[in-house]
Amino acid sequence: MYELTYKNKSFNNDFTLKDQIRKSVISISSNIAEGFERESNQEFIRFLFIAKGSCGELRTQIFIAYKLKYISKNDYEMVNEKCLLISKKLMNLIKSLRNPIFKTLKP
Repeated sequence: MYELTYKNKSFNNDFTLKDQIRKSVISISSNIAEGFERESNQEFIRFLFIAKGSCGELRTQIFIAYKLKYISKNDYEMVNEKCLLISKKLMNLIKSLRNPIFKTLKP
């Protein structure tokens, strides 16, 4: 999605939406990395939920971009599907980290 804000000239004058989209995209992977580096399941889970929240923000922002005709229906659907998939994967990871069996395993 980040690159769509460069390719599409419609974003040139809407600095706020463009920046929000870029921040959400960056926030997803950044929070996963930060949580992992905390070296505790509880902290990792907390940051995974923040990353999941950023996925939701991005879905809202791309919907707005689509309604404003900044992006095509195909681009909207593609990014939305990817966000949904990432969100599901994050939730599955959270569930596995909460599993008591996983907590007893040592790396």
